[in-house]
Amino acid sequence: MENRVNSTHLQEYANLELIARQVVEGFIIGLHKSPFHGFSVEFAEHRLYNSGESTRHIDWKLFGRTDRMYVKRFEEETNLRCQIIIDHSSSMYYPLIEKPGLDNPDKITFSVYAAAALLYMLKKQRDAFGLSIFSDKIENHIQPRSSSVHHKYLMTLLGGLLKENAVKEKRTTSAAEILHQLAESMHKRSLVVIFSDMMESQGNPDVVFSALQHLKHNKHEVILFHTVDRSTEIDFSFSNRPYRFVDLETGDDIKLLPSEVRNEYLKTMQQFSHELKMRCGQYGIDFVEADVKQGFRQILLPYLLKREKMF
Repeated sequence: MENRVNSTHLQEYANLELIARQVVEGFIIGLHKSPFHGFSVEFAEHRLYNSGESTRHIDWKLFGRTDRMYVKRFEEETNLRCQIIIDHSSSMYYPLIEKPGLDNPDKITFSVYAAAALLYMLKKQRDAFGLSIFSDKIENHIQPRSSSVHHKYLMTLLGGLLKENAVKEKRTTSAAEILHQLAESMHKRSLVVIFSDMMESQGNPDVVFSALQHLKHNKHEVILFHTVDRSTEIDFSFSNRPYRFVDLETGDDIKLLPSEVRNEYLKTMQQFSHELKMRCGQYGIDFVEADVKQGFRQILLPYLLKREKMF
């Protein structure tokens, strides 16, 4: 398992840190305009005062701003462990964009930005956070910690993913095998957050779902962010002109008109999506379709709701 940091990846760190903060702050501003208006990142260091307990640790400055009584959390009260797992196979570099970014991400860029935002929140909340990156092997597996140095290291690893070109290297995925290995390596109960397009599960879904079930058997809470470009991958919204469709993991290609395969493709994808949601429901896994064109609220809100349920 490779844990070295390429020096060129360090250049991405500052930009990624800034983007993560902007994403989270924008999300918080949005919450303040919604039914969740009481939440703030700083509140992660507090809990609501319970009637009858000592008033010694009430944060009166916060009371003055919110008109609600909060008690300062102590270090041992914030003991969430979160392991973020990112699929780094070549299919995650779809759609092929010359310069993917915050406003036009491919699947890997979206996953990196989302993971960076989660790491920012986890750090603010004094939780422990780890990172696993896989394709057909485990490329990185870093156990959860909560230090600033650890946070910077993980952000640097994430920044490195934005510089790599897995398409040229034709990286396949072995999600089932990898998830089994990761399940065995995580000994303390954790929140496991997975970013993957789940392409491997289309060919042999039982194997992948067995691995997801393994995580649940080990008492972990699991959120699967099914990372997709919905308009093309799910809805097949292509104009009816000749296209060359390329399998990014194998390099195989085929030329055809979208109308020749649209009905069969949509039927297959509907069945795939239905089974994915159904199986996750059966195993108690939170399933979230993460459309790369729909921003990061779809990531951060499910995370916060899951975190609240775990305490």
